[in-house]
Amino acid sequence: MNTAMQETSSKWLATAGLRPTRQRMTLAQLLVGDGHHRHVTAESLFDAAKGQGAAVSLATVYNTLRAFCEAGLLQEVTVDGSKSYFDTNTHDHPHFYWEDEARLTDAPSDQLVIAQLPDAPEGAEIASVDVVIRLRRKG
Repeated sequence: MNTAMQETSSKWLATAGLRPTRQRMTLAQLLVGDGHHRHVTAESLFDAAKGQGAAVSLATVYNTLRAFCEAGLLQEVTVDGSKSYFDTNTHDHPHFYWEDEARLTDAPSDQLVIAQLPDAPEGAEIASVDVVIRLRRKG
């Protein structure tokens, strides 16, 4: 792990008050070390970690992703009720889900207009609105 990536990863964990354990640092580097946002699944992050020779289990990856979400470092985006993607961009924004490739990408926020939401049922409040636009290739 190069020094710049290590520093970026450490700062990212520190913003949420998380201790920089070896596993967290390894996964943080893969998620934000280069300063770019990304969308990953637990499996794709596990594969990337194994590809770098990291000694982490898939269970550790799942637990670490959950901890990162609870700390506000990641946003979980669920597709099809069973497939979860984890996004390093935690600001509210819509997504494209490319059905043919099982891939999630950001959609342009400035083109999305939600004019009105339904009232929340009695005793409830709207916590967030997730927008996932499903795409498939023409033809």
